[in-house]
Amino acid sequence: MVCGGFVCTKNSLCALNILYVLVSLLLMGVAAWGKWFGLVSSIRVVAGVIGVGVFLFLVAIVGLCGALKHHQVLLFFYMMILFIVFVVQFSVSCACLALNKDQQNLLLEVGWNKSEDTQKDVEKTLDCCGFSYVNYNGSCPARCFHDAPSQSCNTCSNIIQQYTGEVLRFVGGIGLFFSFTEILGVWLAHRYRNIKDPRSNPGAFL
Repeated sequence: MVCGGFVCTKNSLCALNILYVLVSLLLMGVAAWGKWFGLVSSIRVVAGVIGVGVFLFLVAIVGLCGALKHHQVLLFFYMMILFIVFVVQFSVSCACLALNKDQQNLLLEVGWNKSEDTQKDVEKTLDCCGFSYVNYNGSCPARCFHDAPSQSCNTCSNIIQQYTGEVLRFVGGIGLFFSFTEILGVWLAHRYRNIKDPRSNPGAFL
């Protein structure tokens, strides 16, 4: 059978959604692992990653059920949800790749000021204090703050900025890759909905 028929399209759609299931489980596992071992103390970050994983898992399950049962309603909602996710993810990925240095710094500072737990995680992991200046009269979990009386701690912005461009390019590239798999999923679901099941009544409307 050519790879444009009912069975091939069904298998391709199932394989794509199994990939999404694995990615969603990986996201939830990494978030739980990071929280369990104390690598991330911010509940917002952990909850956000787990939320994305659960959402992707549910979308994949809808796609799998629609593909296995050739269910028209499930496939329709799967197409709509996946297309919306594609638009959002494609836009965010392009934005990540297009940000200049000033925009990156502004985005970093906004993110830094949103969560004290995230600040502490970054300071402890990167061994730095403060975003744009070090307040030696305050507190900081970094080793350099306690071990170096000569006040030689670096600001976190200097360290983060060394990797921001690379991280954004990596995230943007990964996002673009998965956005194209999502539009592939939309195309497969649309094609699959309009192919008649050869095992069913030939006169039935599908």
